[in-house]
Amino acid sequence: MKKDFLSITDLSKEQILEVLNVAANEKRGATSEILRGKQIALYFEKPSLRTKASFEVGIHELGGNFSYFSTVDVGKLGERESIDDFAKVLSGYFDLVVARVFEHENLEKFAEVSEIPVINALSDREHPCQILADLLTIRDKLGRVNNFKLVYLGDGNNVALSLALAAEILGFEFVLAGPKKYQLEYPQIKQTENLDEALAETDVIYTDTWNSMGEPKKSDETILTPFQLNAEVLKKAKPSAIVLHCLPAHRGKEITDEVLDGPQSVVFAQAANRLPVQKALLAKIFAQTF
Repeated sequence: MKKDFLSITDLSKEQILEVLNVAANEKRGATSEILRGKQIALYFEKPSLRTKASFEVGIHELGGNFSYFSTVDVGKLGERESIDDFAKVLSGYFDLVVARVFEHENLEKFAEVSEIPVINALSDREHPCQILADLLTIRDKLGRVNNFKLVYLGDGNNVALSLALAAEILGFEFVLAGPKKYQLEYPQIKQTENLDEALAETDVIYTDTWNSMGEPKKSDETILTPFQLNAEVLKKAKPSAIVLHCLPAHRGKEITDEVLDGPQSVVFAQAANRLPVQKALLAKIFAQTF
């Protein structure tokens, strides 16, 4: 058994839908003990609340055991010992590794050597586990995961890229609205600095912190200010549009309290959905149905 999940593109459309279906069943109380007797390593180079909590609770509820390693315990990938050695050692003790890292390239090197599956719990390139929870939330609210328009406001980061890749797989419209300096380096993705143009007929508005964890603070953050998700910006979308944010939020910067706590926000339902999708992903990997 070896099925890594490093990018949302590691799953086909059908496999994404399978995960969402299993996650929906988990929310209805249908669970299993497919991880009974399994040992999972959680290796985190970055702080975490939702990712750490959802994997720990999910592994426990599926009957498995986990060991958590921070950089205080074992250092960053490639620093205290080589990436190859680290991967080989964990492969001898565990059945799967969940890794939250800085450099995606290091994660790929780790997965190449690892003899057990590796799940990307966040890297500087992608955040695929988050996107599964986003898709489950959208399906819960819109009833579908295609034929809708999602606009991402602000900094083109790892979440934005994973969402854009998911849009290509599933068939929904993705637009990044942000200053040209912070747009994604992917010419096939629709990107604009025009908010009115971007938000017309939008079903989902998504934003995230302007400074990803571990990155130096942006000295020119003011150029992102026009892309703050506030009440006036929200009015440019459909009245029925929902608001997503992967958290943690910097209230008053990329999003206002009025919007985050408002009636169109499904942010905390989105956070709660991290648990059933993590459980579904783990279950599918260990059932060897991917």
